[in-house]
Amino acid sequence: MKKIVVAVTGASGMPLAVTLLKELAASYQAEVHLIVSDAAKTVLGLESGLDLDHLTSYAHSVYTQHEFGAAPASGSWLHDGMIICPCSMASLGAIANGMGSNLIHRAADVTLKERRTLILVPRETPLNRIHLQNMLAADEAGALIMPPTPGFYSKPETIEDICNHLVGRMLDHLAIEHSLVKRWDGM
Repeated sequence: MKKIVVAVTGASGMPLAVTLLKELAASYQAEVHLIVSDAAKTVLGLESGLDLDHLTSYAHSVYTQHEFGAAPASGSWLHDGMIICPCSMASLGAIANGMGSNLIHRAADVTLKERRTLILVPRETPLNRIHLQNMLAADEAGALIMPPTPGFYSKPETIEDICNHLVGRMLDHLAIEHSLVKRWDGM
């Protein structure tokens, strides 16, 4: 079983976070260590009507952004990858510039320094030059930038279809098997 760190920040995109956590829990392939920012709690309620207990029900361990002594803050704590979904531009900027001001940023920094998979799912539009430079810096440090851009070749009919496609692509990069994505097999 893989040990995956999932961080949820205050950017828009909570349906993606919920779909990701549900799939990780349902797959029985991952032990989820969830870090929730203060702002994420507010956005979760606004976008989905869900409370924090719903999110945490999918996790093995749950941390707040203030728990600097938590396991994901250390490089000696082994895990198989980290995904920040959704990733606010504030968190992206902190990570791109090595600022470990909370547990999410510190855990991402540790993930990069240990050369483990770090996936950032930034949710903002339009992007300004600072956002783009921070994405480039994070990429150069080893992060994978995965803006939640849906693929329409699968002909999604619902928001759930779009979320499943995007989460499936995220899981591909964590090497976790799933059946969320209709694979392209040519014309």
